[in-house]
This record gives sequence, C-alpha cells and structure tokens, in this order.
Amino acid sequence: MAKSSIPVDLLNPGQVFACLGILEVADMLLADPTASFDWTDGWPTRFHIATADDVGPVQRVLRFLEEAQVVTRAPAQSRNVQRWKASWGAVPAVDRPGSPFPFPDPDSPATLPVVLRDDDDNEVALDYWGDATRRDNVKFWAGAAGYPGAAIVSNALEIVRGKTSQYARDPFALSGPQSSSFRFDWRRDYIPVQDGFSPNRHGKSIQMVGFPLVEILAAIGVTNARPSRMTKLKYRYGVLGVGRGDLLLDPIFHRIALGGESAPLPGRPFRRFLMNLDWPGQEDQARCITEVDEEE
Repeated sequence: MAKSSIPVDLLNPGQVFACLGILEVADMLLADPTASFDWTDGWPTRFHIATADDVGPVQRVLRFLEEAQVVTRAPAQSRNVQRWKASWGAVPAVDRPGSPFPFPDPDSPATLPVVLRDDDDNEVALDYWGDATRRDNVKFWAGAAGYPGAAIVSNALEIVRGKTSQYARDPFALSGPQSSSFRFDWRRDYIPVQDGFSPNRHGKSIQMVGFPLVEILAAIGVTNARPSRMTKLKYRYGVLGVGRGDLLLDPIFHRIALGGESAPLPGRPFRRFLMNLDWPGQEDQARCITEVDEEE
C-alpha cells in the first residue's frame, strides 16, 4: 500500500474539486484508491489518499499528466471538425459512426470533449462542460471567439510539463502565467469593474498568474460529482472528513458529499461551503468565483 498527503485550502473550491480529480485519475490507474480530507486537531487541512499499489498515488497521477496527450473528440459527420482552428491544437479525432458520444454534437467546437491519453493507452475524459443531463455543468469559462476547452487543457499542460515532480508534496502551489482557464481557482481571476482596470488592455506587460494543476485536476474532479447549484451565481459544495482512527473512504462517498446536504456516512466529519460568483465581463457569459464562506 502507498499513501500520499497534500495540503488543501477548503475555501478554494478549485482545490477541493482537484482533490477529487486526483482520486478520479487514481481510480483509473491504480488499485483500490481511498481518501479523506483531514482537519483534525486544528492543523491545516490535508487530503490523504492511499491505494493498494506501491507507488505514491499523487506522484503517479502527476506522472500521467506529464505524459498525457490531449485528444479532442468529435462525433461522426460533425461540422465542428471543419470549424476547428489550427491554433487550438491537433484536429479533433472523429469517432466511428454509431460510437457512443457523451452528449449531442455541440453547436461550437468550443465544447467538444477531450481525452487525456498516455503511451500505455490509459485514458481520462474531460467533458463536464458539455453535460446535457439535469446536472449543472459548472461551466464558468466562456472562451473568446469560441476558444475551446481542449486548448485550455493543452495550454495548462504546457505550463506544468517538466515541473510536476517538484510539486508532488504540494501540487496546488504550481503556478505560471495563464491567459485562460476554467476559472476553478479564484486566485487567478479578477473583475475589471471592481479592480479598476483590465489586464487584457495592457498586453503582455501584465500577465495573470494561474494554477494550472488545480484547473486540470478540478476539471477531472467534476466528471462524476458536482457542487449543488442554488442560483446562477451561487453554489454549495460539501467536504467529507476523517476522524481520529477512521478509515479512508472509497471515491463514491466523496462524489456524493460534494453536492450533498449532509454527510453520506452518519457520524463522519462534514463541512459545507457557499461560493458566490460574478460576471467578469458581459452578463451570462463567463463567471468567476468572488467569495467563499463556510456554512454554520
């Protein structure tokens, strides 16, 4: 058995979602992953994860991201293939006719789904932004001129490549200039009306620093779990903890807890947080997180 433990800020929704992302990738690559958030004894909160394998789970997840290539998917006969721009990366791979697709062919290539694939054909999907079910898709980014999720993932991976091994003990601290993101980590975002200026008007003289590992892993983390939407600009998310002597828990319990009203296991430590959003630009386009509070 191997274990990993990393710091996490529960008041940063992106970091919470990213912890679930680590758990989701570990569930694909490793045997019997279990995890819990730990805020016992007043210490800063940590995320513990263990698997039945002999490699540290966080290290293995980061190695997968180092090696993974971004493959954009399109259904057979999709017009989005012709609409694809070379600056966004490789042309989408077209599925065979009749192959299952995660959601209807979108109106724009911006929301085509993505697969991260390594040389051993391990695959992890990123497609939350096109969710056509009753679940809220928590899509906070808009994308200028249809800038797609695939390009955001590719750009984030370029920032982290060659650096992840240095951050295995604190992956959410890895930062770099990031012009676009999924807006899960609010340390990068801003609202021009409130801040008094827009960095976009200053070219390369002002660059926003983002946290690309948080963005990528958070996008994976909301694949099987979502925060609870209260209004268009307010969400609630839950975090399932561990008590002294408690065992770590299977992924399904953390998925349920994220949007749950109460702990999925009675007696387990459980905390809920409210995140408020606002419009950094035009209303009903991109949203960014502005404030997070713990519920009593």
